[in-house]
Amino acid sequence: MVEYKPEGLCRPACELSSAQLAQALTRGEVLQATALAFDRQQRLRLDLNGQPAYMEHDDCADGIDSGQVREIAVLTRVGRPTCFVITGAPGADGAWRLSRRLAQRRCREEYLDRLQPGDILPCRVTHIESFGAFCDVGCGISALLPIDCLSVSRIQSPADRVQLEEDLFCVIKSRDEQGRLVLSLRELLGTWQENAGRFAVGETVVGIVRSIEDYGVFIEIAPNLAGLAERTEGLRLGQPVSVYIKSILPDKMKLKLVIVNRELSEPLRFALPYTQTEGHIDRWVYSTPFSRKHIETEFETEARAAAGPCAGEQILL
Repeated sequence: MVEYKPEGLCRPACELSSAQLAQALTRGEVLQATALAFDRQQRLRLDLNGQPAYMEHDDCADGIDSGQVREIAVLTRVGRPTCFVITGAPGADGAWRLSRRLAQRRCREEYLDRLQPGDILPCRVTHIESFGAFCDVGCGISALLPIDCLSVSRIQSPADRVQLEEDLFCVIKSRDEQGRLVLSLRELLGTWQENAGRFAVGETVVGIVRSIEDYGVFIEIAPNLAGLAERTEGLRLGQPVSVYIKSILPDKMKLKLVIVNRELSEPLRFALPYTQTEGHIDRWVYSTPFSRKHIETEFETEARAAAGPCAGEQILL
C-alpha cells in the first residue's frame, strides 16, 4: 500500500540504489529528494543518490498547468525536500523522470478524498499567517488550520501555538467550497477536566499571559487551559510568568491564579498534550457536566454544514 506523507517525511531517494529506484518506479512509491535548481527549461532538477533526475514544468505541481498553482510555489521548492513518483527510467541523457503532480493526484484520490470530518491525520506546518497555519497533509497538498481551531485558550497569533516545520496531529473539521480540508487541533488537546486534572490547588506553575482585561489577566497554564489572575501593571501578551493556583472550580470551569514571578528569563512554549493521535472523533465536549458555558464540536454537523443543507437535513417547503 502506498503511503502519502507530508513533504520532508517521505522515503529519501538519496539512500536508494538504481535497483531500488527501479522498484519504486514499478510500485508507484512516493519518494522525496531536495530540489537543486529550477532551470531555464523550467524544470526542477534533483539528484537521486548521485544520479541526475528532473521533472518537467507541468509535473512540478498538480494545477500549475491550469494556473491554479502559482509559479512561485514551484520556485520555492528549490533547496527543500520535494516529493514525487518516478515516471521514467534513465534514457540517453541518463536522467530519471519524475512527477510531483502525479504523486499529488494519487494522494488526493487514494487518501485525502476518502477522509471524513472527525478523522485524525498527521501533517506538517508549512506557512503561518495571522488567520491560521497552512499544513501539508500529504505530498505538499495544503490544508488550513484556522487560528480559532488551534486551542480553546486565547492566542494572538498561530505562532503562539505552532512553529514552522512542526509535525502535528489534526482532526478534519470540514471541507471548504473547493473541497479543500479545514483542520482543527483543539479537540486533540484534552477537555477542561483532563487538563485541570494535571494540576492541584497550592501548586506554583509556569504560565503565559494570553489576554489582559480590565477585570483581570488570563494566563494559560496548558494549551487548552487558562485561569484568571488579578490585573498587574506592566504585563504584556505572551509574557512568561509563574503563578500560584489558588482554586480550581470544575462546575464553573474556572481557575483562580496569583502571579508569583513576572521576571522569568526564558521564553516559554508548551508541548502539545495530545489525548488522541489516530482514529476518528464523532463528538468532543470540552465543558464539564455542570458548567453553564458549553463548548463542544460535533463533526457530523460539520460534515453536513460543509456539504450544504441537503446533507442529512430535512427541508420543509
